Amino acid sequence: MLPAWAVGRVVARAFVSGINYSGSGNRENKSLVEDQKLSSIQLNAAACGYSKSFSSAQIFKKYIFGDDSCFIARHRLGDVIGVADGVGGWRAYGVDPSQFAHSLMRTCERLVSEGHFRPESPEAIIAASYSELMENKVPLLGSSTACVVSLFREEKTIYTANLGDSGFLLIRNGNVVHRSEEQTHYFNTPFQLAVAPPMQEGLVLSDSPESAQRTSFSVEEGDIIVVGTDGLFDNMSEGMILEHLKTLKDHKPENIKRTARTLAKTARELSFDPDYMSPFAQQAQEHGIECKGGKPDDITVILACVQLGDTFS
Repeated sequence: MLPAWAVGRVVARAFVSGINYSGSGNRENKSLVEDQKLSSIQLNAAACGYSKSFSSAQIFKKYIFGDDSCFIARHRLGDVIGVADGVGGWRAYGVDPSQFAHSLMRTCERLVSEGHFRPESPEAIIAASYSELMENKVPLLGSSTACVVSLFREEKTIYTANLGDSGFLLIRNGNVVHRSEEQTHYFNTPFQLAVAPPMQEGLVLSDSPESAQRTSFSVEEGDIIVVGTDGLFDNMSEGMILEHLKTLKDHKPENIKRTARTLAKTARELSFDPDYMSPFAQQAQEHGIECKGGKPDDITVILACVQLGDTFS
C-alpha cells in the first residue's frame, strides 16, 4: 500500500464504553445446558500468510506476516478473528510498520480471551485495543487497517467491523452471500488507525474506529468465512477464491489449515507474476493508471468454517 502521509484529521482518542460483558448466569436445568451445547455453533479457523520479502526468520513469528498480523480468539460468548495490515510508509521514518499491527491484534486477542468484549460489537474491540496503544507511556508509532469478525454464539450471528482495505467474504453453498466494502481516501490509500509523534498529529492520515463499516448477518452450519488483508484480495478474484474452496471437502482442522495455506501460497505466487492481470491492476487501470501484473505485498488469510457443537473449555 502507498505511504499514507497526507494532511488529515487529528488523531482522535477512541471513546470506549460498554466493553465488559457478563453472561446470563448458570442455568438451573442441566438438560437445557446440554441442549444449548448441542445447538451451539463455533468457528473452526486457521491462519496462514507470507511476507512479500520472505525470510526464514519470519516463519517462527506466530501470526506475523511481514507488516501484516492477525489473531484467532475463543471465549464462551463467541469466537473472534481479525487481521491488520501495517502501513509500510512508516519504514521511511525509521519505524517498523509491523509492530503497530501486531500490537493491535495481540491486544484484541487478549481482550476477547479475558472476556472484556461484547461479541455483537467488534468495532468496540478495535476501539479498545487502539485506545490502549494510544495510552502507552512510550508511544508505539505507526498505522494499520483492521478487520474483525465476531461470532455471537447465542444469536448464531456474525458481527463485523472493517476499517480500510482488508476484508472478508462469507460463502454459503459455493456462493458469496456477504462481502466487506473497501474503505479508501483515494486509490490505494485506505482508512487506517494511526499513532503519530506529538509534533506530527494532524499531519498524518488517521481515522476513528467509529468509521469502520459494520455489518451483521445470521450464519448456518457449513458457512465459510475468508478474512484477509489486501495482499489476498488484490491478487485473487472472488471467483478464484471460490474455486480453491471447492477443494475443501470437509471442515476438519487439518483440511482447513491446508486450504488456508493453498490460498495464501497462490496469492503470493500471483503477486510476483508480471503478466498476470490482477484485481489490483484492473482497479489501477480504472483509475487511469497503467498497470499490469500481480501486486507484491504481505498476505494474510484466515479461513473459518461454521460448525455445530461447542468444544470451548
